[in-house]
Amino acid sequence: MSLTTNLPGRLRNTTLPRTHALLPLFEAVVNSIHACEDFPDRSITEGTIAIHILREPKLMEQGSLVGDESAKRSRPEALPEIVGFKIVDNGVGFNDANMKSFKELDSDYKEEKGCRGIGRLLWLKAFRSVEVKSNYCLEDGKVFQRVFAFDKQHGVNPNNPEGKSLPDECVPQTVVILSEFLPGYRKYAPKTIHKIAHNMLEHCLWYFIREGGRPKISIIDGDTSILLDDIFDWYTLGNIEHDTLKIKEYDFELTYIKARNPNTNSHEICYCAADRLVKKENITNKIPGLYRRISDGQGHFAYLCFVVSAFLNERVRSERTGFDIEENRNNNDTCQSSFFELIDESHDDEIVFEDINSAVLSKIAEQLGSILNQNKENGRQRVVNFVSTTAPKYKPIMRHCAELAVDPDTSDKELDIILYKRLSELEVNLISEGHDLANPQEDEPFEEYEARLQQYLAVASDIKKSDLANYVFHRKVVLDFFEEAIKRHRNGKYSQESIVHQLIMPMQIESDEIKFEDANLWLLDERLAFHSYLGSDKTLSAMPITGATETLKPDIACVNIYENPILVNEGQQLPLSSITVVEIKRPMRNDYSEGEKDNPIEQALLYVQKIREGNVKTSGGRLIPQSNSIPAFCYVLADLSPKMIDRAKMAGLKPTSDYMGYFGFNPNYNAYIEVIGFERLIKAAKERNRAFFDRLGLPSN
Repeated sequence: MSLTTNLPGRLRNTTLPRTHALLPLFEAVVNSIHACEDFPDRSITEGTIAIHILREPKLMEQGSLVGDESAKRSRPEALPEIVGFKIVDNGVGFNDANMKSFKELDSDYKEEKGCRGIGRLLWLKAFRSVEVKSNYCLEDGKVFQRVFAFDKQHGVNPNNPEGKSLPDECVPQTVVILSEFLPGYRKYAPKTIHKIAHNMLEHCLWYFIREGGRPKISIIDGDTSILLDDIFDWYTLGNIEHDTLKIKEYDFELTYIKARNPNTNSHEICYCAADRLVKKENITNKIPGLYRRISDGQGHFAYLCFVVSAFLNERVRSERTGFDIEENRNNNDTCQSSFFELIDESHDDEIVFEDINSAVLSKIAEQLGSILNQNKENGRQRVVNFVSTTAPKYKPIMRHCAELAVDPDTSDKELDIILYKRLSELEVNLISEGHDLANPQEDEPFEEYEARLQQYLAVASDIKKSDLANYVFHRKVVLDFFEEAIKRHRNGKYSQESIVHQLIMPMQIESDEIKFEDANLWLLDERLAFHSYLGSDKTLSAMPITGATETLKPDIACVNIYENPILVNEGQQLPLSSITVVEIKRPMRNDYSEGEKDNPIEQALLYVQKIREGNVKTSGGRLIPQSNSIPAFCYVLADLSPKMIDRAKMAGLKPTSDYMGYFGFNPNYNAYIEVIGFERLIKAAKERNRAFFDRLGLPSN
């Protein structure tokens, strides 16, 4: 019984992903390689293949034909679209046997070469039509020519193209033109000759590394020509090694290449079948030490491993876009496993990609042993240096990260994230172990329980040390940023004091609205962290600790009232309530004058007076007796400009020993007043924290 084939239907059932847009071209080139290989009485190295890139006419030329001036002004750097390819070879050509095979889909004519007889179907998946002109040689040396077209509507046209005799001076040559590159595939195809050449070499690389040689293959784009041999020589610099491994009853041949191509930025396993690249597996970072950039005495390289095997040849899909091989074994579903055991006792013996990958990765690790060990050591040193100089908060947990190896080129940001994740994992495990310790195992020997407890306490101690180190490091960052912000003020890049204000305390909030660590009141005075109420950039009338009705708005106002003293003998009284007011002025300001409006010292004293007049209350709303006698502290943060110094002297304040501030006591307001220059603020904060910074190995200057 004879069967017929419906070409449109066959095409519809043929798969070609858009990401494989150049696969039809590669198939045509592989056919040309086979044609050169099959040429009688001639070495394959005498074969030649030229791939011409066919592009749309340039827009400027089109404009000159039709007088379109706008087209003439089109960007000259834009490459015209690729519309097709022309492949020319001097192989055996479309003789009778090859023509018969071409007309027979799924032909097994070249089965020994791994051909599946569907490569020409891929032509029509990406191109609207194909034209073939082939000069082929008969056994008696006479040259004939066969010309035909191939498209979806007509198939081979004419159906039986006859060979016509050519003059004796004609030579064997076949020209295949893939025309009208379909937009859906053209969009995803590389645009430049260099990219196409590298992709071509990558796909056909097996022919370059196998024994037996290959034809001279060149790619031509207008006046530019690239010989794949030149790319290959530069690509590998002769760094090719061979190896084998056995998985069950199958042999796998491995070819290692150190690729010096800057366009190749990942290490890969390249699975081949039928002398073609089918599947790539990115293995960067999948072997400890195999980072993005590895190098030897000759420089940086990408490591490629090409894998060929009869096992892969038997299981390659007809379109050569993948393999019919399971990725891994699913041992999680017991019922499913039992089912397979019933229908196929050899199910567990089937090779899956996970088996091949693991075996190949082990071989690669052996090949690159010394390089990977050096990379791992460099990665460990990168972590040590980062923690020592940049992120000492992780020092306490470093003994729990002994196995951590990272790419030496990892950025500070990426490394910070890696270490933070490790710290988070330790914290999660600590919580889990804590629950387990709370419920000891039955019949567990006390010695084992004690050992688990000691391990738990050691990890807990390290994590708490890390938390403290993190907070100290946060202070260092804040100080550095504060210092930089002041410099930028003075350079005129910032014009408002709000930046400085925000660094000390967020604006328009009360203290119970933020976390302790989100405020940096320690910059001014460590004692400000212990307050009953603090308002930042809030009006007096909005503050619950006073009944003042004024809309005056201090930068920061704080009341510290000890309603419930702690660490104090019962019955002891602590009359340590206080009012604190902070005024922040723009750096380099020098327009202070007498009066509450422009004099920050008088402003601060006015705020103290209004708070007292409104009757100071506890956070619970109870009035504080004799609130007028509560001591007050007024801080003015400002550059010591000439006008600011005049205001300080007029208030009877004395200069500090370093002349970077002024201080004094106003008995009429029962208020201590301090004018602090920004340099003094930063210097004092650094001195207070110097011991912590030194302990973490952080510079305080």
